[in-house]
Amino acid sequence: MATGWVYDERYMWHDTGRSSAHNEERKWIQAWEHYENPETKRRFRNLIDVAGLLDDLAPLKPRKATEEEVLRIHADAYVERVRAMSEEEGGDAGVGSPFKRGGYEIALLAAGGTLTAVDAVLDGHVQNAYALVRPPGHHAEKDWGRGFCIFANVAVAVRHAQRVRGLERVAVVDWDVHHGNGTQHAFEDDPSVLTISLHQDRWFPRDSGMIEERGTGAGLGSNINIPLPPGSGHGAYVAAFERVVIPALRAFRPDLVMVASGFDGSMYDPLGRMMAYSETYRQMTALVMEAADSLCGGRLVLSHEGGYSPIYVPFCGLAVMEQLSGQRTIAGDPMFESASTAGGQELQAHQDAVIALAEQLLSGIPRAATATAR
Repeated sequence: MATGWVYDERYMWHDTGRSSAHNEERKWIQAWEHYENPETKRRFRNLIDVAGLLDDLAPLKPRKATEEEVLRIHADAYVERVRAMSEEEGGDAGVGSPFKRGGYEIALLAAGGTLTAVDAVLDGHVQNAYALVRPPGHHAEKDWGRGFCIFANVAVAVRHAQRVRGLERVAVVDWDVHHGNGTQHAFEDDPSVLTISLHQDRWFPRDSGMIEERGTGAGLGSNINIPLPPGSGHGAYVAAFERVVIPALRAFRPDLVMVASGFDGSMYDPLGRMMAYSETYRQMTALVMEAADSLCGGRLVLSHEGGYSPIYVPFCGLAVMEQLSGQRTIAGDPMFESASTAGGQELQAHQDAVIALAEQLLSGIPRAATATAR
C-alpha cells in the first residue's frame, strides 16, 4: 500500500503576523517575519513534488475536526475563546500562539488533517501517512495555546483512535527539538498512552521535559523524556532511539504509533541548537517503522510540528517521506557532506549519560495488561 499524504493550501494561509517587541525588554528589536510562517512547510511540499515523489503518495483530503473531537483534549471555554477571537481580528491563543481572523477554522483543519491520516491508516487505505499540517500542536495545553500551537493535533487524534476507532493503546514519539509539553500533560495520568519526547534539554518550554517527569497516578511510567544536551547530533539521536525509544515501544506494545515530527533539531535550524541532519531523520523513521511493523501491523502516522529553516526543512522532510514510501528520489541532500562530517556528530560521553538515565525508565512502562483506554 502507498504512503498517505495530507496537505491543504489553507494550512499555508494560517497568519501569524510579524514578530515584534511584546515587552519592555525587547523594545529595541526591530520587527521581523514570524518564525512560524508558511515558507518551510510549503517548500517541503514543493520539494516532494519537484523531486518526483508526490505522484507516488496517496493524497488524503483533510477535513475539519469537530468541536466535539477537539473538546476531548481542550476545555470548552478555551475553544470558545479561540473561536470568538477568530471571528474578530484574531489574537493570541495563550502565550506565543498568534493568529489572525479565520485562524480557528484553520486550526480545526490541522487537527482534522491528523485525524484524516489516522483514519486512512486504520481503514487500511494506506500503510502509513504523513500529515503536513499547520499550525502545529504539541505545545497546546488543555486551556491555553503555547509555542505557536493552538489545538493539540496529535493528542486529539490519539483520543479519536481510542474512543471512536476502538484502539486500546497508542504510543506517541516526539522528535521535535522542543519538549512536547502539551502531549505529555494530556496523557500523564493515563496508562493507555505512552508519550516519549526527545528534545533539547531545558530549551522550550524551560520548565518542562525533565527526565524525572514520568507521569502521574495510574499513568506513572507512561511518560519518558530524553532531554538531550545542546549540540547532540546523529549519534546521540540514533542511540536514544535504539536504546530507549524502540525498547519502550516494544514493552508497551501499542495498537498505533504516532510521531510528532519536527525538523528543528537540524543543525541549520534557528530555533534549536542541535546537530541532526537528513540521514538522522531517515534512520529514526526506519527504526520506528520497523517497530510499528512488528507491533501493530505497520500502523504509523506522522503529524508535522516545528522546523524553521526554509533551506533545510525540505530535505529532512524528503528523507522521511522517502523512507516511509520506500522510494528514493534524484534530489538527495546538498548539505549532507557538510552536515555529516561536522565535529560532534558521534555520540559524546555526556550525551551517553543522559541516554543511560532514560534507559532506567524502561522498567516502569505500563504493560499491555494494565493499560486500559479511558
